Amino acid sequence: MTTKAKKKFRSKSAEAAHETASGLHRIGVLDAKTMREFDAACLTMIEPLTGAQILALREREGVFARVLNVKPKLVSEWERGEKKPSGPSPKLLSIVKARGLGAII
Repeated sequence: MTTKAKKKFRSKSAEAAHETASGLHRIGVLDAKTMREFDAACLTMIEPLTGAQILALREREGVFARVLNVKPKLVSEWERGEKKPSGPSPKLLSIVKARGLGAII
């Protein structure tokens, strides 16, 4: 089963600009490429990760908890599914998944 990424906007003004661009795209004024650029500029994509995905990220990236500013025990709880990442952690994990740990260091 796949989960759909939850959309969060960088700011209220980014949300308003994106809403306007989406309307223009729906009526054919903006092409798909331009709409993707608006998505990249306005949206902060947060993909919920499973414990197995978090474990794979940690194994791929090495040093992990310290960079995310959480305790190793918490990362272990995420990996076992006992807790879910909250606060800024889901966004940081999404960035690490997409770009590697170097993107947030």
